[in-house]
Amino acid sequence: MADKPGLDRRALFKGGLAVTAAAVPALSALSAVPAHAAGSRKVAEPVIYGTTDWGARPPNGPIDVIDRKPTYIVVHHTVEPGNTDDYSRERAFRISRDIQNFHMDTRGWLDSGQQFTNSRGGHITEGRHRSLEILRGGEQHVVGANVGGHNSEVIGIENEGLYTEVDVPRALWDSLVGLVAYMADQYGIPPELIRGHRDFNSTQCPGDVLYARLPELREAVAGLLGVRVSQPGQWPLLRPGDTGEHVLLAQRLLRERGADVEADGVFGPATREAVAAFAEANGVAGPTCHGSAHAGERGFLGADIWPLLGVSQARLAS
Repeated sequence: MADKPGLDRRALFKGGLAVTAAAVPALSALSAVPAHAAGSRKVAEPVIYGTTDWGARPPNGPIDVIDRKPTYIVVHHTVEPGNTDDYSRERAFRISRDIQNFHMDTRGWLDSGQQFTNSRGGHITEGRHRSLEILRGGEQHVVGANVGGHNSEVIGIENEGLYTEVDVPRALWDSLVGLVAYMADQYGIPPELIRGHRDFNSTQCPGDVLYARLPELREAVAGLLGVRVSQPGQWPLLRPGDTGEHVLLAQRLLRERGADVEADGVFGPATREAVAAFAEANGVAGPTCHGSAHAGERGFLGADIWPLLGVSQARLAS
């Protein structure tokens, strides 16, 4: 079964981890061996465990591989089941199986939505089948389902945990830097095109704390590549309880478009409903990437809605 139209965003499992009965097969030697250590590349491949290693189910259809490189590397957080002190490889494998089961059984997708998953213990696993093979080739792109409206452009990394208020573990951060640098090197992606999910859709993902560290991530990757980086602009994400000039601007623009909302600079329930109605009227799909937890983000105003209101990043920054 192919990924459903309109649900081409990343969705993770609900509730706690469901331990599967399938035993993890012996690790393939290939997954832990760098594809190259010299030549034109600057960054060696980190240890990445393939779908066979963690006991993935076969996909429900052919994997879509396109003959061009992705434009962006996108950072996500899984949200559920939250932050754990279990940093084992076995947990990383179990999470990979649970994500795939949720995506295939609940979302009806053909496979895991993300190309790669990074655990709190720093264990990297392949998500959608063929993602590791195609990344090693450096010339094509496995189309996933993790950023609404942009899946042909992005390669996505799920980072285990919830990072709205707490920081990522050091092991996760170090493995994220290594994986992103390898991706950027393989595909020739400049560090300024390392983005967070909220740079494309109205979502908190990858959490305020991890999102705030993306400039640091770009700098770290640039250092490994031996290049300079220009930090990109950011779309403000407005949520219930927010106040200020950006909220007031959004309310005025919504009123100009017929919304019955007071321009008071406070993002309350009426503003949230006005944003949700505007998004629906303009074909912006509701967030689906984190299961039940993500349903609470309906009515958030971010990167996919500001341009529809006729606003540029330059205007918001002024």
